[in-house]
Parts: sequence; C-alpha cells; structure tokens
Amino acid sequence: MMRVLFVTSECFPLIKTGGLADVSAALPLALTERGVDVRMLLPGYPAVIDGLDGRRVVRTLSGLPGGKSGRLIVGQLANGVTAYAIEQPELFERPGNPYLAPGGADWADNDVRFGTLGWVAAEFAHTGSSHQWQPDILHGHDWQAGLMPAYVAFQGGRRPGTVMTVHNIAYQGQFSPHTLSALQLPAHSFQMEGVEYYGGIGFLKAGLYYADRLTTVSPTYAREIQSPAYGCGLEGLLAHRTDHLEGILNGVDYGIWNPSTDPHLTSAFSPDRLDAKVANKAALQAEFGLEPRLDAPLFALISRLTWHKGADLLVESLPTLFARGGQLVVLGTGDKSLEAALLRVAGSHPQVAGVHIGYDEALAHRIQAGADVLMVPSRAEPCGLTQLYAMRYGTLPLVRRTGGLEDTVIDATPAALADGCATGFAFDEPTPGALTWTVRRAIDLFQDRPRWQRIQRHAMARDFGWEASAQAYADLYRRLRPGC
Repeated sequence: MMRVLFVTSECFPLIKTGGLADVSAALPLALTERGVDVRMLLPGYPAVIDGLDGRRVVRTLSGLPGGKSGRLIVGQLANGVTAYAIEQPELFERPGNPYLAPGGADWADNDVRFGTLGWVAAEFAHTGSSHQWQPDILHGHDWQAGLMPAYVAFQGGRRPGTVMTVHNIAYQGQFSPHTLSALQLPAHSFQMEGVEYYGGIGFLKAGLYYADRLTTVSPTYAREIQSPAYGCGLEGLLAHRTDHLEGILNGVDYGIWNPSTDPHLTSAFSPDRLDAKVANKAALQAEFGLEPRLDAPLFALISRLTWHKGADLLVESLPTLFARGGQLVVLGTGDKSLEAALLRVAGSHPQVAGVHIGYDEALAHRIQAGADVLMVPSRAEPCGLTQLYAMRYGTLPLVRRTGGLEDTVIDATPAALADGCATGFAFDEPTPGALTWTVRRAIDLFQDRPRWQRIQRHAMARDFGWEASAQAYADLYRRLRPGC
C-alpha cells in the first residue's frame, strides 16, 4: 500500500485560517478511501495536540533547526486519520493565529518554526517513527512546508518521492539569508539553483525547485502562474518545470457543506425543497439588522478583505447594488482601510448592509444558506472554495474569471440560460465597472423567480466532491512510486 505523509500547517477543525485547512482535512480521508495510507504531520499548536485522540509520544526529536529539541506525538483526528504533531512549546505554543502575533505582525522566527516542520518531515521519511511507519511520498503544502523537498534532497540514504502543492503563490515565505545555518541548510544551497530567492531564503521557491512533482489547486491557475501577471516572480521557474506541474481542482467535503444536514442553519433545504431556503434568508437579515425583505436580492462576501480578493471593487460597486434594491452582508478581516470602508457603508446604510469583521465558521454556513448571491471578485484565485460551497447551498456565485473560479462557474449568458447549464455570473476585467455591470445582470435575473430557481437547482446538482481529485493525486503518487 502506498504510504503518504501530508506536511501541512493547518487542518480543520483544529486550526484554520483559510482553505488550506479544509483541504488538509478532506483530501487525506478521500485518499484513504482509495487505498492510500495517508498520515499527517502538523506543528504542535496546543489545539492540534489537544485534538489528537489517544495521543502518545513516538520519538524524541533532537538537533532541530535553531538548536532546539522536542517530541513527536501521534494520535487520531476526529475523522480517523492518523496525525503526528511536533511538540515544541517554544515554537508552537503561542497566542494569535499560526503565523501572526496578536498585534498582527509575523512572528519573527517563522523561518525556524516552519523550517522545523520541513526538517522533521524529511527526517521522518529517512528514519521512520518508532513503530517503523515510513512514507513513500512526502506531500508538502504551501510555503510553510517549502523546505521539506530541500532537506530531502540534501540527506543521504533512502529518498522518498516529494510533491509540493501551491495553494496561493502570493504567499512565499521569504526570510533573511543569515538563518541559513540555523535552518541547517548547506552553504552551497544558497544559490539561484537552490534556496536563494532575491537575496534571501525562499521557502516556496525551494519547494518548487527541489520537489519531484508540483501541483496547484486548479487547471487554470496552473497555467496562470507560469505568466508574469500571476507568477509573483516565480513564473520563470514554474515555466521551466511545466512538465512537472499539474493543476488538480480542489474538492468539497459534502459531509460538512450540505444544506440538508447542516446543523448551523435555521431551516434545512435541498433542490427539491428550495422554498425552505427563504427561512435562512429571513434569519440572516435579522441577524445583521437588515430590512426584512425577501424580495430584495441579498449579496454576500465571505473573504479576506484585501486588494487581491477584489474587496475594493466590491466597495465601488455598492452604490449601484443599493440603488437597484440589493442588500449586502460581509464576513471577513484584512486590510484596515477596507475594513473601515465597509464598516462606514454599514453605518450609513444599516437597513441594507451588515458587516462582521473577523471569522466565524458557523456564521459562514448561515451566510451561504441565507444569501442569494455570493460575490468572489478576486483579481487572482487559485481555486476558491466559497463559490463551491455557495453552489451547493443554492447561492449563485458572482465571480471574476480567473483560476479555479473560471474552472467551476458557468456564466448566465443567454446561451447558457437556453441550454440550462448556467450556475452563476462571471466577468473578465478586474474593474469596478465590470463588476457593477455583472451585479446589474444578477439583480435583473433575480426578478425572474422560475428561471432563478432553475439555475439554483442546476448549481446545487454540480458535483465538486473529492472523488475525482483524490484519484488524480493517487495516480500522481503511483507515477512517483510505481512499485507501491
């Protein structure tokens, strides 16, 4: 049986800042169902260690980056997947989210913290755990695991296959060259054909250079990041390695995102019981203090509030949205200027706009169920999961055509409406005018309730489960280790 170790910094519900946590929770389980023995390696945040059932120590870890020592803990996640955690309180037992101190700045030693994650993964594959489980494949996710393939390349003896998945190329993990020694990287690695990147140590760059295979989370994004417009400086390396790069669309865990069984909702509903969705809309309007009008198209944004996510485009489109009778709810956090702009809108338009700064998983479910349209006006979007959740909840996504948004949402053009295949709305140029025009189209179509419900039912029937994606990853692993 193929043995794979997932190397990741997040896993829902133990620790989550974005979609990486959802993928880390769902994909290993889907792979297990396809005969792959998947286990997980995580930093030992308190929530991770506390969340491991039957946990026990399997190894003492000495000689870690930064001269530290620790322990390797093993236990079971709630879904039954075996997970290992690096217990090192000095590195991982901290307040704030995994990457930022409570004041909002990066932890100053993030290089050592996540260098340790990659180092332990490589050492684990080299020596195994005390009960002799050794992975055939190390699968690292995003910059936090970026040094893992480099450590594997520099160690002798048994060499596992390595895969690096880019969930968002905009986040790269760039650090001072002065930590090369603390990270236990050899001096000769600090060169362009190595870990060096614009004069520093590039974690993601290292992973993309040294890994055997590269993946990202949608086919379109795999093409986009090989261009200067989307590659964030790494497009040359990715274009050079294009034969080793593959786009595999993320999936959805429909055991969690299912409107007929979701415990967070006011009223369960399904394609055959769409009328029950309106109770969730009424409850959402009440929760945000909006005018209780079921005939008003209710738009939603669940996102980081950043330029990258197009939150500024949303702000610019709001006068038209409100003038056309629309309402808006927002859940997110991000740039302070965009948070302030949205809070000002909510303060001056309390009957039609409500904003919650922060993140609340249960509220995200209630918004998906209660809104009519989910806005995802991203300038770049590797895959996007919110639009996939929205479709299952009969909330039509309004997206910019980029990355996974282009791969998953079918615009309600006249041809698509005639064919019955439309699932949402899409626009091309990342401008306020293009978004505003698409908002108008959505509001106009909302008035045609029979046609709107036909689109809802078609969107809810689309299958973005993990089955096909998990099979693609299993096939990739077997190409790397054909004898397993």
